[in-house]
Amino acid sequence: MVTAIPRIVVAAPASGSGKTTVATGLMAALRSRGLTVSAHKVGPDFIDPTYHSLATGRPGRNLDAFLCAQELIAPLFLHGARGADIAVIEGVMGLYDGVRGTDVASTAHVAKLLDAPVLLVVDARSMSGSVAAMVHGFRDFDRGVRVAGVLLNRVGSPTHESMLRESLAPLGIPVVGALYRNDGLTVPARHLGLVPAVENDSARGQLQRLGLAVGSSCELDAVVEIARTAPALSDVPWDPAAVVREPVTGRPTVAVAMRSGFGFAYAEHLELLTAAGADVEVVDLTEPAALGRHVGALYLPGGFPEVFAAALSETAAARESVAAFAAAGGPVLAECGGMLYLLRQLDGRPMAGAVDAAAEMTTRLAM
Repeated sequence: MVTAIPRIVVAAPASGSGKTTVATGLMAALRSRGLTVSAHKVGPDFIDPTYHSLATGRPGRNLDAFLCAQELIAPLFLHGARGADIAVIEGVMGLYDGVRGTDVASTAHVAKLLDAPVLLVVDARSMSGSVAAMVHGFRDFDRGVRVAGVLLNRVGSPTHESMLRESLAPLGIPVVGALYRNDGLTVPARHLGLVPAVENDSARGQLQRLGLAVGSSCELDAVVEIARTAPALSDVPWDPAAVVREPVTGRPTVAVAMRSGFGFAYAEHLELLTAAGADVEVVDLTEPAALGRHVGALYLPGGFPEVFAAALSETAAARESVAAFAAAGGPVLAECGGMLYLLRQLDGRPMAGAVDAAAEMTTRLAM
Protein backbone atom coordinates (compact mmCIF):
# COMPACT_ATOMS: atom_id res chain seq x y z
CA MET A 1 0.00 0.00 0.00
CA VAL A 2 1.34 3.43 -0.95
CA THR A 3 -0.34 6.48 0.58
CA ALA A 4 0.50 10.07 -0.36
CA ILE A 5 -0.53 12.65 2.24
CA PRO A 6 1.00 16.13 2.06
CA ARG A 7 2.60 16.77 5.44
CA ILE A 8 4.83 19.27 7.19
CA VAL A 9 6.50 19.28 10.60
CA VAL A 10 6.43 22.60 12.49
CA ALA A 11 9.56 22.66 14.64
CA ALA A 12 11.72 25.17 16.50
CA PRO A 13 15.31 25.53 17.71
CA ALA A 14 14.12 25.57 21.33
CA SER A 15 11.03 25.46 23.52
CA GLY A 16 9.17 28.68 24.11
CA SER A 17 9.68 29.92 20.56
CA GLY A 18 5.97 30.25 19.82
CA LYS A 19 5.97 26.97 17.90
CA THR A 20 2.63 25.89 19.35
CA THR A 21 1.05 29.23 18.51
CA VAL A 22 2.32 29.06 14.93
CA ALA A 23 1.40 25.39 14.39
CA THR A 24 -2.13 25.82 15.71
CA GLY A 25 -2.62 29.06 13.80
CA LEU A 26 -1.38 27.34 10.64
CA MET A 27 -3.91 24.54 11.12
CA ALA A 28 -6.72 27.06 11.53
CA ALA A 29 -5.55 29.11 8.53
CA LEU A 30 -5.36 26.08 6.26
CA ARG A 31 -8.80 24.94 7.37
CA SER A 32 -10.21 28.39 6.59
CA ARG A 33 -8.90 27.89 3.05
CA GLY A 34 -11.23 24.91 2.72
CA LEU A 35 -8.64 22.20 3.34
CA THR A 36 -9.26 19.17 5.53
CA VAL A 37 -6.39 19.37 8.02
CA SER A 38 -5.08 16.50 10.12
CA ALA A 39 -3.35 17.60 13.34
CA HIS A 40 -0.56 15.70 15.07
CA LYS A 41 1.73 16.36 18.03
CA VAL A 42 5.12 14.77 18.65
CA GLY A 43 5.33 13.14 22.07
CA PRO A 44 2.90 12.33 24.89
CA ASP A 45 1.19 15.71 25.03
CA PHE A 46 -2.50 15.79 25.92
CA ILE A 47 -2.98 19.58 26.09
CA ASP A 48 -1.84 20.95 22.73
CA PRO A 49 -4.03 18.44 20.85
CA THR A 50 -7.10 19.98 22.51
CA TYR A 51 -6.33 23.18 20.58
CA HIS A 52 -5.47 21.21 17.45
CA SER A 53 -8.92 19.60 17.57
CA LEU A 54 -10.61 22.97 17.84
CA ALA A 55 -8.50 24.33 14.98
CA THR A 56 -9.14 21.44 12.59
CA GLY A 57 -12.46 19.94 13.64
CA ARG A 58 -10.78 16.52 13.81
CA PRO A 59 -9.22 14.58 16.72
CA GLY A 60 -5.74 15.78 17.62
CA ARG A 61 -3.34 12.84 17.31
CA ASN A 62 -0.05 12.06 19.06
CA LEU A 63 3.06 10.60 17.47
CA ASP A 64 5.09 9.24 20.36
CA ALA A 65 8.17 7.33 19.22
CA PHE A 66 9.15 6.53 22.82
CA LEU A 67 5.97 5.06 24.32
CA CYS A 68 4.47 3.70 21.10
CA ALA A 69 7.70 2.55 19.38
CA GLN A 70 9.09 4.03 16.20
CA GLU A 71 7.67 1.23 14.04
CA LEU A 72 4.17 2.51 14.79
CA ILE A 73 4.73 6.17 13.93
CA ALA A 74 3.98 5.96 10.20
CA PRO A 75 1.02 3.55 10.65
CA LEU A 76 -0.48 5.76 13.38
CA PHE A 77 0.06 8.83 11.24
CA LEU A 78 -1.64 7.26 8.23
CA HIS A 79 -4.55 6.14 10.39
CA GLY A 80 -5.06 9.58 11.89
CA ALA A 81 -4.56 11.49 8.64
CA ARG A 82 -6.94 9.33 6.62
CA GLY A 83 -9.06 11.52 4.36
CA ALA A 84 -7.08 14.71 5.02
CA ASP A 85 -5.81 17.12 2.38
CA ILE A 86 -2.78 18.05 4.47
CA ALA A 87 -1.26 17.08 7.82
CA VAL A 88 0.45 19.51 10.19
CA ILE A 89 2.70 17.91 12.80
CA GLU A 90 3.71 20.10 15.73
CA GLY A 91 7.08 19.21 17.21
CA VAL A 92 8.12 19.00 20.84
CA MET A 93 10.82 21.03 22.60
CA GLY A 94 13.73 21.87 20.26
CA LEU A 95 14.06 20.13 16.91
CA TYR A 96 16.81 17.73 18.04
CA ASP A 97 15.88 17.33 21.73
CA GLY A 98 15.22 13.65 22.41
CA VAL A 99 15.56 11.09 25.17
CA ARG A 100 18.66 11.45 27.38
CA GLY A 101 20.52 13.73 25.01
CA THR A 102 19.86 11.62 21.91
CA ASP A 103 17.47 12.32 19.06
CA VAL A 104 15.24 9.36 19.99
CA ALA A 105 11.59 10.45 20.10
CA SER A 106 12.61 13.98 19.13
CA THR A 107 10.86 16.07 16.51
CA ALA A 108 13.76 15.33 14.14
CA HIS A 109 13.36 11.59 14.73
CA VAL A 110 9.64 11.68 13.90
CA ALA A 111 10.26 13.88 10.85
CA LYS A 112 12.69 11.27 9.52
CA LEU A 113 10.32 8.40 10.27
CA LEU A 114 7.63 10.18 8.24
CA ASP A 115 10.03 11.53 5.61
CA ALA A 116 8.39 14.90 6.19
CA PRO A 117 9.81 18.37 5.45
CA VAL A 118 10.36 20.71 8.39
CA LEU A 119 9.15 24.28 8.76
CA LEU A 120 11.52 25.89 11.27
CA VAL A 121 9.88 28.53 13.48
CA VAL A 122 12.58 30.96 14.60
CA ASP A 123 12.08 33.38 17.48
CA ALA A 124 13.79 36.37 15.85
CA ARG A 125 13.71 38.77 18.78
CA SER A 126 16.94 40.75 19.08
CA MET A 127 18.49 38.98 16.09
CA SER A 128 19.68 40.02 12.67
CA GLY A 129 22.70 38.26 11.13
CA SER A 130 22.72 35.59 13.83
CA VAL A 131 19.51 34.18 12.44
CA ALA A 132 21.45 32.83 9.46
CA ALA A 133 23.98 31.07 11.68
CA MET A 134 21.17 29.47 13.69
CA VAL A 135 19.23 28.24 10.67
CA HIS A 136 22.42 27.08 8.93
CA GLY A 137 23.33 25.01 11.99
CA PHE A 138 19.93 23.42 12.32
CA ARG A 139 19.83 22.60 8.62
CA ASP A 140 23.30 21.03 8.53
CA PHE A 141 23.33 19.31 11.94
CA ASP A 142 21.55 16.28 10.48
CA ARG A 143 21.11 16.19 6.73
CA GLY A 144 18.58 13.41 7.18
CA VAL A 145 16.25 16.12 8.45
CA ARG A 146 15.02 18.34 5.63
CA VAL A 147 14.58 21.93 6.82
CA ALA A 148 12.53 23.13 3.87
CA GLY A 149 11.26 26.50 5.07
CA VAL A 150 11.59 29.15 7.76
CA LEU A 151 8.88 31.15 9.50
CA LEU A 152 10.11 34.18 11.43
CA ASN A 153 8.30 34.77 14.72
CA ARG A 154 8.19 37.81 17.03
CA VAL A 155 9.58 40.13 14.40
CA GLY A 156 9.88 43.73 15.59
CA SER A 157 9.26 45.86 12.49
CA PRO A 158 9.36 45.86 8.68
CA THR A 159 13.00 46.98 8.87
CA HIS A 160 13.78 44.09 11.20
CA GLU A 161 12.04 41.68 8.83
CA SER A 162 14.10 42.97 5.88
CA MET A 163 17.35 42.46 7.78
CA LEU A 164 16.37 38.92 8.72
CA ARG A 165 15.39 38.01 5.17
CA GLU A 166 18.63 39.47 3.79
CA SER A 167 20.65 37.45 6.29
CA LEU A 168 18.87 34.23 5.36
CA ALA A 169 18.89 34.71 1.59
CA PRO A 170 22.34 33.08 0.98
CA LEU A 171 21.14 29.83 2.60
CA GLY A 172 18.58 29.23 -0.13
CA ILE A 173 15.89 28.20 2.35
CA PRO A 174 12.60 29.95 1.61
CA VAL A 175 11.19 32.28 4.27
CA VAL A 176 7.47 31.59 4.08
CA GLY A 177 6.31 34.25 6.51
CA ALA A 178 6.99 36.69 9.32
CA LEU A 179 4.79 37.05 12.40
CA TYR A 180 5.22 40.36 14.23
CA ARG A 181 5.28 40.59 18.00
CA ASN A 182 1.72 40.58 19.32
CA ASP A 183 0.96 39.79 22.95
CA GLY A 184 -2.69 39.36 22.00
CA LEU A 185 -1.87 36.12 20.20
CA THR A 186 -0.68 34.27 23.29
CA VAL A 187 -2.59 31.36 24.84
CA PRO A 188 -2.77 31.19 28.68
CA ALA A 189 -0.36 28.75 30.33
CA ARG A 190 0.39 27.31 33.76
CA HIS A 191 2.66 24.71 35.41
CA LEU A 192 2.19 21.88 32.86
CA GLY A 193 1.97 24.02 29.72
CA LEU A 194 -1.05 25.57 28.05
CA VAL A 195 -4.40 25.72 29.81
CA PRO A 196 -6.45 22.95 28.11
CA ALA A 197 -8.93 24.26 25.56
CA VAL A 198 -11.84 22.82 27.54
CA GLU A 199 -10.91 25.14 30.45
CA ASN A 200 -10.24 28.16 28.26
CA ASP A 201 -13.49 29.99 27.52
CA SER A 202 -11.66 32.23 25.05
CA ALA A 203 -10.08 29.35 23.10
CA ARG A 204 -12.24 29.65 19.99
CA GLY A 205 -11.71 33.38 19.72
CA GLN A 206 -7.97 33.00 20.26
CA LEU A 207 -7.78 30.34 17.57
CA GLN A 208 -9.68 32.55 15.16
CA ARG A 209 -7.22 35.40 15.78
CA LEU A 210 -4.27 33.01 15.42
CA GLY A 211 -5.60 31.68 12.14
CA LEU A 212 -6.11 35.18 10.76
CA ALA A 213 -2.64 36.30 11.88
CA VAL A 214 -0.86 33.29 10.41
CA GLY A 215 -2.96 33.37 7.26
CA SER A 216 -2.15 37.03 6.62
CA SER A 217 1.55 36.76 7.56
CA CYS A 218 2.41 33.43 6.00
CA GLU A 219 2.51 32.31 2.37
CA LEU A 220 0.07 29.44 2.75
CA ASP A 221 0.50 28.32 -0.85
CA ALA A 222 4.25 27.98 -0.25
CA VAL A 223 3.60 25.92 2.90
CA VAL A 224 1.26 23.61 1.00
CA GLU A 225 3.84 23.18 -1.77
CA ILE A 226 6.49 22.26 0.78
CA ALA A 227 4.09 19.73 2.34
CA ARG A 228 3.47 18.21 -1.08
CA THR A 229 7.17 17.39 -1.46
CA ALA A 230 6.76 14.65 1.15
CA PRO A 231 6.90 11.30 -0.66
CA ALA A 232 4.24 8.61 -0.38
CA LEU A 233 4.49 6.22 2.57
CA SER A 234 4.35 2.48 2.00
CA ASP A 235 3.33 1.58 5.56
CA VAL A 236 -0.03 0.01 6.35
CA PRO A 237 -2.31 2.34 8.37
CA TRP A 238 -2.83 1.29 11.97
CA ASP A 239 -6.17 -0.46 12.48
CA PRO A 240 -7.66 -0.89 15.95
CA ALA A 241 -9.73 -3.82 14.67
CA ALA A 242 -6.53 -5.64 13.74
CA VAL A 243 -5.15 -5.12 17.26
CA VAL A 244 -8.28 -6.49 18.95
CA ARG A 245 -8.59 -9.94 17.44
CA GLU A 246 -11.50 -11.21 19.58
CA PRO A 247 -13.93 -8.42 20.53
CA VAL A 248 -16.37 -9.17 23.34
CA THR A 249 -20.04 -9.70 22.63
CA GLY A 250 -22.98 -7.82 24.05
CA ARG A 251 -21.66 -4.27 23.53
CA PRO A 252 -20.94 -3.36 27.18
CA THR A 253 -20.90 0.37 27.88
CA VAL A 254 -17.59 1.88 28.99
CA ALA A 255 -17.98 5.32 30.55
CA VAL A 256 -15.00 7.60 29.91
CA ALA A 257 -14.59 10.87 31.84
CA MET A 258 -13.46 13.40 29.21
CA ARG A 259 -14.80 16.67 30.58
CA SER A 260 -14.54 18.93 33.66
CA GLY A 261 -10.98 18.13 34.70
CA PHE A 262 -10.33 14.93 32.78
CA GLY A 263 -9.48 14.00 29.22
CA PHE A 264 -5.79 13.03 29.02
CA ALA A 265 -6.40 10.13 26.65
CA TYR A 266 -5.25 9.39 23.13
CA ALA A 267 -7.95 9.26 20.47
CA GLU A 268 -6.75 5.71 19.77
CA HIS A 269 -7.70 4.65 23.33
CA LEU A 270 -11.37 5.19 22.58
CA GLU A 271 -11.03 3.59 19.16
CA LEU A 272 -9.50 0.49 20.76
CA LEU A 273 -12.37 0.26 23.24
CA THR A 274 -14.86 0.43 20.39
CA ALA A 275 -12.93 -2.19 18.42
CA ALA A 276 -12.92 -4.40 21.52
CA GLY A 277 -16.70 -4.50 21.37
CA ALA A 278 -17.67 -1.69 23.74
CA ASP A 279 -19.99 1.26 23.40
CA VAL A 280 -17.98 4.28 24.57
CA GLU A 281 -19.96 6.88 26.49
CA VAL A 282 -18.21 10.17 27.31
CA VAL A 283 -19.33 11.43 30.73
CA ASP A 284 -18.98 14.57 32.84
CA LEU A 285 -18.53 13.88 36.56
CA THR A 286 -19.95 17.29 37.47
CA GLU A 287 -23.34 16.00 36.31
CA PRO A 288 -25.29 14.02 38.96
CA ALA A 289 -26.40 11.25 36.59
CA ALA A 290 -22.97 10.82 34.99
CA LEU A 291 -22.70 7.12 35.80
CA GLY A 292 -25.87 5.31 34.80
CA ARG A 293 -26.88 1.80 35.84
CA HIS A 294 -26.16 0.54 32.32
CA VAL A 295 -22.42 1.25 32.59
CA GLY A 296 -20.20 -1.85 32.66
CA ALA A 297 -16.81 -0.21 33.20
CA LEU A 298 -15.38 3.19 34.06
CA TYR A 299 -12.24 4.82 32.67
CA LEU A 300 -10.89 7.90 34.47
CA PRO A 301 -7.99 9.34 32.47
CA GLY A 302 -5.64 12.03 33.73
CA GLY A 303 -6.32 15.73 33.71
CA PHE A 304 -6.66 18.60 36.16
CA PRO A 305 -9.36 17.58 38.66
CA GLU A 306 -7.87 20.05 41.16
CA VAL A 307 -9.08 22.89 38.91
CA PHE A 308 -12.63 21.50 39.05
CA ALA A 309 -12.36 20.19 42.64
CA ALA A 310 -15.24 22.32 43.95
CA ALA A 311 -17.67 21.27 41.20
CA LEU A 312 -16.61 17.62 41.38
CA SER A 313 -16.97 17.61 45.16
CA GLU A 314 -20.36 19.31 45.10
CA THR A 315 -21.73 16.68 42.72
CA ALA A 316 -22.34 14.15 45.47
CA ALA A 317 -24.59 11.91 43.38
CA ALA A 318 -21.81 11.26 40.86
CA ARG A 319 -19.22 10.69 43.60
CA GLU A 320 -21.46 8.23 45.41
CA SER A 321 -22.34 6.31 42.24
CA VAL A 322 -18.63 5.91 41.35
CA ALA A 323 -17.84 4.72 44.88
CA ALA A 324 -20.73 2.24 44.82
CA PHE A 325 -19.73 0.98 41.38
CA ALA A 326 -16.15 0.33 42.54
CA ALA A 327 -17.29 -1.25 45.82
CA ALA A 328 -19.51 -3.66 43.89
CA GLY A 329 -16.52 -4.85 41.88
CA GLY A 330 -17.13 -2.79 38.76
CA PRO A 331 -13.96 -2.46 36.69
CA VAL A 332 -12.37 0.98 37.06
CA LEU A 333 -9.20 2.16 35.32
CA ALA A 334 -7.84 5.41 36.76
CA GLU A 335 -4.71 7.28 35.72
CA CYS A 336 -3.06 10.38 37.15
CA GLY A 337 -5.87 12.88 37.80
CA GLY A 338 -8.40 10.07 37.53
CA MET A 339 -6.81 8.42 40.56
CA LEU A 340 -7.08 11.69 42.49
CA TYR A 341 -10.82 11.63 41.95
CA LEU A 342 -11.04 8.14 43.47
CA LEU A 343 -9.43 9.29 46.73
CA ARG A 344 -11.23 10.28 49.92
CA GLN A 345 -10.19 13.90 49.59
CA LEU A 346 -8.46 16.26 47.19
CA ASP A 347 -7.26 19.54 48.70
CA GLY A 348 -9.60 18.98 51.63
CA ARG A 349 -12.68 18.47 49.48
CA PRO A 350 -14.61 15.17 49.44
CA MET A 351 -14.03 13.01 46.38
CA ALA A 352 -15.37 9.54 45.47
CA GLY A 353 -13.74 7.74 48.40
CA ALA A 354 -13.12 4.51 46.50
CA VAL A 355 -9.47 4.64 47.64
CA ASP A 356 -8.73 5.40 51.30
CA ALA A 357 -6.21 8.18 50.82
CA ALA A 358 -6.04 11.95 50.46
CA ALA A 359 -4.01 14.26 48.23
CA GLU A 360 -2.93 17.87 48.30
CA MET A 361 -1.64 20.02 45.47
CA THR A 362 1.57 21.81 46.46
CA THR A 363 3.18 24.91 44.99
CA ARG A 364 6.15 22.95 43.71
CA LEU A 365 6.14 20.82 40.57
CA ALA A 366 8.04 17.56 40.85
CA MET A 367 8.73 15.30 37.90
